[in-house]
Amino acid sequence: MTSSAMQQLYQQIILDHAKYAHGAVPELPALDAGAASGAASGTGLREAQSHQVNTTCGDEITVRVGLAGAGAEAQIDELAWRGAGCSISMASASVLNDTVHGTSVAESEAMLDLFREMLRSRGTIEPDEEVMGDAAAFAGVSKYPARVKCAMLPWVAFEAALLQLR
Repeated sequence: MTSSAMQQLYQQIILDHAKYAHGAVPELPALDAGAASGAASGTGLREAQSHQVNTTCGDEITVRVGLAGAGAEAQIDELAWRGAGCSISMASASVLNDTVHGTSVAESEAMLDLFREMLRSRGTIEPDEEVMGDAAAFAGVSKYPARVKCAMLPWVAFEAALLQLR
């Protein structure tokens, strides 16, 4: 596949995720007090959420994470998000949902590191599609520093929510 064809494929993946977002919810009900403190909720999950704003463009997102188990082997059993923003930030949230849902904390943090490294590379890192899946579609975004923040926004919210559960 030519570079141009690959870029078109990546653009289509981003547009599809922006249009048919996975994991997006119209409302996120308030966390119960126990879950917000890291204790298991009525569902048995430890839950946390993070709200992030891209001050450059005004994109906003809230990501909620529910963990089953403890430590690095805890599993991400729930991931829901609500946001308003550009196609890149909303598509990135959808891809985040597909990428980390059902993985362990250690696996999701490793993917977060790969995603961050790719976006900071300014196009010098060619993503491994076998490892990154649809997240590889954001490789082209790394050439546009103003858009890197848009793509990272949901991943930063995810990371902040995970940190609350440590």
